[in-house]
Amino acid sequence: MQDGSFPDRVSLGVFPTPLCALPAISARYGRNIWMKRDDLCGVALGGNKVRKLQYLLAQAKSQGCDTVFTTGGAQSNHAMLTAACASRLGMQCILLLKQRGVTELRGNLVLDALYGAQVRLIDTDRYEDIYDEMDRLSKELAARGHRAYSIPVGGSTPLGAIGYVDAVEELAEQCAAQHVPVGHIVSATGSGGTTAGLLLGAKRYLPGVKVTGMGVDDSPFAEIVPTLAKGAAEILGWQFERTADDFEMIYHVGQGYAVPNAEDTPFLEELARTEGILLDPVYTGKAWAGMLKRVQSGGFSDRGDIVFVHTGGAAALFAMDLPRA
Repeated sequence: MQDGSFPDRVSLGVFPTPLCALPAISARYGRNIWMKRDDLCGVALGGNKVRKLQYLLAQAKSQGCDTVFTTGGAQSNHAMLTAACASRLGMQCILLLKQRGVTELRGNLVLDALYGAQVRLIDTDRYEDIYDEMDRLSKELAARGHRAYSIPVGGSTPLGAIGYVDAVEELAEQCAAQHVPVGHIVSATGSGGTTAGLLLGAKRYLPGVKVTGMGVDDSPFAEIVPTLAKGAAEILGWQFERTADDFEMIYHVGQGYAVPNAEDTPFLEELARTEGILLDPVYTGKAWAGMLKRVQSGGFSDRGDIVFVHTGGAAALFAMDLPRA
């Protein structure tokens, strides 16, 4: 249960999400590996962004906004979930997406259309250009009597990160109930907010547990994640004190962000064929493959069991082919 220091949130997902044992995978890799199934959060195809959006869209509604902007790549899971959640709240959603990657009407772009979002593809590699366009459109909307709320890529703000403080509170209760000696929490890191919330939440609810971000982008997350965690702690009125070895970043980017790695495909197939669980090839799937490679080389050998956070993204399976080595 939350205490009174938490900001307002709207109810969008179905929580708590399950904490599932992975017996076949655990036997194959000689480690107890669990999965926190945030892909089963009850909105669209699920994913980590819903927890963030519960806080971000609550703030938007409190400010009287009727329109929400966000951004990402053309196949952004965050953008799709923003469209889904905005539609539930009766808000117009405008997605300003980079014209990069799979831009045909496949995968998440199909879902964006189903949720009624306005999609504009912008030919740029710089999010600064997109944020400038958000500012321009916000002024146009204001002149017509509307008010817009802008969400940065991934919803990765200190406020959004609080969604994953909630997730760790859930996880702590589940681990206690299921007698899971958790030692590591691992998640994909693509903009930093989820990992930041996990770090802050672990310090509050699972002290001594190490948080590892698996970078699917080459941004400097070793600095970004603690900065976001500190900002979230300030919102909550908490202290945020780092300790030695409480957080680590490992990068598994490959050829580039949103580009699948042929070497990862066997790991995705293995999980599907042993546990019946789907991962996308460019975000959560990359993190999963990178984590298992680390396990194979002797990583995560201290502390206790591993909990991998499934952050969604399965629509990418319907947007691109799985590459083969």
